Amino acid sequence: MTEAELTGPALRTFFNIAAAWKLSRAEQMRILGQSSISTVTYWKSGKIKKISRDTLERISYVIGVFKAINTILPVTDRADEWMRRPNKAPPFGGMSAIERMAKGNVSDLYVVRQYLDAQLTSP
Repeated sequence: MTEAELTGPALRTFFNIAAAWKLSRAEQMRILGQSSISTVTYWKSGKIKKISRDTLERISYVIGVFKAINTILPVTDRADEWMRRPNKAPPFGGMSAIERMAKGNVSDLYVVRQYLDAQLTSP
């Protein structure tokens, strides 16, 4: 699939996850790597034809995090609560997963995804 073909499904999925996690508009903007509220509002309207590869990568990490935490904690409320709970594990340093992801760097999304993937594979 091309970036243009992925745009609609990726954005719809992201905004569904954002609603599940109760992400603020500011958190959504930082996770998506955007500084313009109007851009994110426009994207949410579904009228955009294509987003950047960087944005698709960010959304891919969010989808991976969502899938992993819901596999680890299959009760939706527990999984969503974990995303907001402060975490003392080294990658988080007392921040919640959402706080770490919303720092604004794609590498922060990667770290959360990597941490959860490691939890899935550990005995």
